[in-house]
Amino acid sequence: MLRTHTCGELSSKNAGKTVTLCGWVHRRRDHGGLIFVDLRDRYGFTQIVFDPEKKQVFSTAETVRPEWVLRITGAVRKRLEGAERKENPTGEIEVVVEHIEILNQAKTPPFEIDQEKDVNEEVRLKYRYLDMRRERLRKNLLLRHEFLRLTREFFAQRDFIEIETPILIKGTPEGAREYLVPSRLHGGQFYVLPQSPQQLKQLTQIGGLDRYAQIARCFRDEDLRGDRQPEFTQLDLEMSFVTAEDVMQINEEALTSITKKLRPDVKILESPFPRFTWEEAMNRFGSDKPDIRYALELVDVTDLCKGCGFGIFADAVKNGGVVKVLRVPGGAIFSRKEIDGLTETAKVYGAKGLAWIKCLEGKFEGVPVAKLGEETTKQLAKAAKAEQGDLLLFTADTFGIACTSLGAVRIDVAKRLNLIPQNVFAYCWITDFPMFEIEKETGELAAMHHPFTRPKNEHIEKIASDPLEVKAEAYDLALNGNEIAGGSIRIHEEALQKQIFDALKITDKDAERRFGHMLEAFQYGAPPHGGIAWGLDRLVMLFAEETSIREVIAFPKDQKAKDLMLGAPTMIPEKQLSELHIRVVED
Repeated sequence: MLRTHTCGELSSKNAGKTVTLCGWVHRRRDHGGLIFVDLRDRYGFTQIVFDPEKKQVFSTAETVRPEWVLRITGAVRKRLEGAERKENPTGEIEVVVEHIEILNQAKTPPFEIDQEKDVNEEVRLKYRYLDMRRERLRKNLLLRHEFLRLTREFFAQRDFIEIETPILIKGTPEGAREYLVPSRLHGGQFYVLPQSPQQLKQLTQIGGLDRYAQIARCFRDEDLRGDRQPEFTQLDLEMSFVTAEDVMQINEEALTSITKKLRPDVKILESPFPRFTWEEAMNRFGSDKPDIRYALELVDVTDLCKGCGFGIFADAVKNGGVVKVLRVPGGAIFSRKEIDGLTETAKVYGAKGLAWIKCLEGKFEGVPVAKLGEETTKQLAKAAKAEQGDLLLFTADTFGIACTSLGAVRIDVAKRLNLIPQNVFAYCWITDFPMFEIEKETGELAAMHHPFTRPKNEHIEKIASDPLEVKAEAYDLALNGNEIAGGSIRIHEEALQKQIFDALKITDKDAERRFGHMLEAFQYGAPPHGGIAWGLDRLVMLFAEETSIREVIAFPKDQKAKDLMLGAPTMIPEKQLSELHIRVVED
């Protein structure tokens, strides 16, 4: 062993003991003839002291610089009274160096490691191994480790078994683009990297393994955002002979337990977690992943706007749309510029604009007021429970656009008014999702979750005649306005699966090509089963109070899916491409 102790474990109990430490020079200070160095490793810092009376050791200490790697041996002594650093676990002691060995020198780093200053993200990603030495990323990666450990421990104690599913699988496109892997042995054929182990985990249940859990790597070739990466990590669960209630309950227990252990400072807003149907969540919060830490809620005023004098409202209702209003307490003080900013937020989500009314002393102010008339305006204000000094914001459009755009405004308003409490985790379940939706690009019917989701039994008869009215046995879990998990009870009967494929216009031939392995497995006694998947990167991000999952991943890609540290992706030599039966054609 090169060391007897780490840099984070010595205390006054070790005073008088000779120890050997290894680590990096975090800071170096010359004080009146003495040289002080904060020696750092993964576990913490220890102050080491060089006495000029030990000439050879002191002479070496004069040469050391930040991030050099040292091995020192010395005696532990208590610091002088008043010189202790209470915020540091080793702050009661220091080590007087008797021997020093320089294990390695270091160039000047491209950014300061001993200070948590803002550093250009591209630089941090290029030198990720140096970024790991900084406190922020180190703490986040340790938090991630603990989160995964506690997750595995929780489910292992409840008879779940971890089964590793393959990374090279068959392509079965389900929405997002897949990463292709060419086969050298089978020219012109490809594997894909899994978007999720969805089909494989269902097959474990047909295999009779009853309770499956896996921390799985998944891959999607899609455009990136702060909470997206081309490769990411999920917790995937699948259970046999269960209802949706069973799956939701055990997941709720797991996240409550993990939250209390990892974030004891956090208050869980409600337990058991509140539940909203998809329609209720959209109506009240304008989101299927609502942040319920604050009380701003949307109100439907469609009925009041039928045939009203304000054409934008009346036309929306006439065309089958809705009118939604958000009451902003005290919002009458908002300037026109601030309201324009909220309008731009709404437009991002498809709204053509925002109508607004200020509730002032004895009067109303805003573009719609004159055309609505005093009586209708009063009715709208009453429906929104408006008071003097409030601002009313309206959207009028299709249900989806009106709700989603005003839901985004709701979040913007909450931030502007500082309504979002800190150290509160507001988990909530969203249930009864539509089974199908209309895909914007094609106008065709598509599965809202995936085609293996089970429709509610009472809605099965509507699949062929009225598919958009069919509700699914699906459930998502949200935390503080972020979707963190999604799951469903699955279809386990071949005939029902065929009904879904027929509704989605997946022909028998195409179904056999894409999902033949699943359909065949259903013929051998598939049990009723269901499951869920957690977005682990996003969960750890929220636990770490970060805004990007790149801050909780050791080696993330940048926003263009590039690995700046390794320099990937790269061109491949022509010979290797030829072996893979591939030719690159210039665009």
